[in-house]
Amino acid sequence: MVSSPSSQGGNWHREERAQLLDRLGVARDVAGEVLAYTENPYRAPITSQRWPLADEPHVERWRLYEREARRVGAFDALQAVFPQLRFPIRTNVSHDPAYRAATRRGDFGAAAAFAPGLVLREPAHLELMIAPSAGGCIPIVVAPCRDDFVALVQAFTERNEPRSVPAAMGACLVKGLTNWDRVAAYRTHWEQRQGTTGDEQAWSSELRAFGQRKELYQDRFVLLSSGPYSDVSAEDAGISGQEWLARSLVIRREHELTHYVTWRLFGALRSHAADELVADFIGLVRAFGKYHGELARRFLGLEAYPSFRSGGRLAQYCGEPPLSPRAFAVVAQLVHRATERLETLERAQLDLDDAAGVGRLIHALIGLSLEELAAEDLQERLERRLASPRPT
Repeated sequence: MVSSPSSQGGNWHREERAQLLDRLGVARDVAGEVLAYTENPYRAPITSQRWPLADEPHVERWRLYEREARRVGAFDALQAVFPQLRFPIRTNVSHDPAYRAATRRGDFGAAAAFAPGLVLREPAHLELMIAPSAGGCIPIVVAPCRDDFVALVQAFTERNEPRSVPAAMGACLVKGLTNWDRVAAYRTHWEQRQGTTGDEQAWSSELRAFGQRKELYQDRFVLLSSGPYSDVSAEDAGISGQEWLARSLVIRREHELTHYVTWRLFGALRSHAADELVADFIGLVRAFGKYHGELARRFLGLEAYPSFRSGGRLAQYCGEPPLSPRAFAVVAQLVHRATERLETLERAQLDLDDAAGVGRLIHALIGLSLEELAAEDLQERLERRLASPRPT
């Protein structure tokens, strides 16, 4: 879980962060709002963590789905396991008793009246893979068709409700999804061990204890689209269309894997400008071999700073309640400065050739506040965090 502050944690004291805002000319009545937004919860110091992290328990079961996907196709393999794919995207479908029975109790038969369920435009093109990462292996589902990606996001994260998915959103880390196939597999194994097969009373008692162990039945996986990253055109990215699509997929994948590492380390994840800066940084370096600040600014809508482009991703990370317009302008200034500072990091410092290097760099960067990412001495601050002991 998110750890308590530490002198080694890489998070500036509030007073020091306030001094930076003062040097930037930020009015005090706005500074308080910005400081609350930029407080960093990822304060644990870097330890001699072994990388990659161990796989989560659900990955073993997903390897079976991956094999089945090679036989029958990814969509059919997943539809057999997740009841959400047996329902259409429809207003108020999540309130239907059949939907609740299927998703909350694992009663897949309740979905029969909704056949054929979720209809994708290009189901045969859906891909399922188990990807290695610094945070351990994780399932990834790739939907080349944009409409299919949107439908899957709505099915898995919006309970099949037709809620809007921003055009600049091309990936999603699905967390806490109940997998009734894993529940059934656990029950079968438990009953065989206990000799209680078919004993509903015995299983009901065990189910109460089982329900407290979410790692045994809740899954995490990544949904990816294969369109242009952040809805940025190949022309604006300055490379050919096919190359941009290929690199976009790498950026998107590595971006989400960065969020996954954060989740594994801290048990928490934010929708926040600083997290997005770090995830885009890792994605760009992994895709291009170096960080492109100009692209990073374009992804967030700051390519013509101090103007902000409507539709830029930064608007999605305004906090709750949303930042006031004046505070948002300060955050945009910090983000712009941070992209410039990230461009100055020495390539030799970016050890991204293996899981250990990626994991340590993510851990180091994610522990820095937005003010630190925008600071003139970012290089030195990062070096201090990376200088902690390595595992023996």
